[in-house]
Amino acid sequence: MLRLRTNLPYAPVEIQTYTRSVIAQPYARKEKAILHMDGDAFFVGVEVAKNPKLRGLPVVTGEERGIATAMSYEAKALGVTRGMPVFQIKREFPQVRILPGDYKSYVQYSGKMFDIVRRYTDDVEEYSIDECFADITGWDKPLKLSYFDIAKKIQKEIQKELDISVSIGVAPTKVLAKVASKLKKPHGLSEITSESRLDFLREVPIEKVWGIGPHTTVKLHKKGIKTAADFAAKPHAWVHDSFTKPYEMIWRELNTESVMPIDPSLKTVYASIQKTRSFHPATSDKRFLLSQISKHIENSCAKARHYALIPRKISLYLKTKQFTYHRHTIPLTHSTNAPEILIALAEKYFSEIFDSKMLYRATGVTLHELLPESAGQGDLFGETIRARKFQALHHHLDTLEQKQGKRMVHLASTQAALNHKAGGTDSDDLDRNLLFL
Repeated sequence: MLRLRTNLPYAPVEIQTYTRSVIAQPYARKEKAILHMDGDAFFVGVEVAKNPKLRGLPVVTGEERGIATAMSYEAKALGVTRGMPVFQIKREFPQVRILPGDYKSYVQYSGKMFDIVRRYTDDVEEYSIDECFADITGWDKPLKLSYFDIAKKIQKEIQKELDISVSIGVAPTKVLAKVASKLKKPHGLSEITSESRLDFLREVPIEKVWGIGPHTTVKLHKKGIKTAADFAAKPHAWVHDSFTKPYEMIWRELNTESVMPIDPSLKTVYASIQKTRSFHPATSDKRFLLSQISKHIENSCAKARHYALIPRKISLYLKTKQFTYHRHTIPLTHSTNAPEILIALAEKYFSEIFDSKMLYRATGVTLHELLPESAGQGDLFGETIRARKFQALHHHLDTLEQKQGKRMVHLASTQAALNHKAGGTDSDDLDRNLLFL
């Protein structure tokens, strides 16, 4: 018997036990077989699985944030985009169903989805809440299935058992597998082989290759490279002399050389929780900006407590009217998810990012290097005890708010931000957090 595990210890996930029908070890092969699985409109997919009456309808999640965080393909066809304000969606697309996010369910479905992949290999790397890589090299022989058919079985089992759709790509490397999974959506299944590689890559714009960002795209375009095939065809020496190591690794992977290993290890450090908000008109009001920072800290700490996490660092930023960013990161000597302590630090270091002569249009806070609450260490001067008293208080308040509704209690330093009625959230105000790894 094989007991499946989940790499998401911060949320409850139903664990089941399955029997792997073949216990032989995979055969050694020179060329790897890497699978990349990507959920199709995952948050909305979970909502439809919970309520099948939503199937086929234009559905958007993100009501609680005031912006679209995920859209069904029907909503996308109407013109709804990620980050679009909810008030705009209601005005322009009144037929769209707008739902609040149910992140606990998303995490649970994610864990179950990855556990289905683990029926076929233990080498599974959870890349985000709805994406994973898996090394299925050599399992074709003992399972008596082609790699394509293994991927097809995984896709069918997820559809049948969870009622959600995923797209899967199979290829010799992680970069090629991710290219393959994007070729057909939704519910796509594609395989790229060494022989077919260039045929696929000729159709992939260079900016669509995993790891190629906007700045590198501009640089590549200036060098006449428009597609993934153009880049892959360049000599190794040219790539080595023109780009840093990460891009050389991408080039190698596009040429079927697997240099990015699968990491199946349990995570001990998670990504981040980020809260941001834009507003208009732009302002230099220090009290108001600090209140916005306070609100972000309260909200991000509440999310951290929900997942029983504490940060090692906190960073603050202000965005000016000219769209320039001023940031400051503060390492924490005592990790905590109690907002009072983090707000005091933010006030102490606020002068590092604030200039009274500047006008600011957005604020943001990020909690970095998240660890389980149990990982917190004690100290000789009572700071950890003080932090834990605040944390215990807020856990009680969290329970009260869950029963009675949000914003029953907030810190005085947040009041000015809550009173602010003007302004609008835009696309860069997405709440990126550990669910968007």
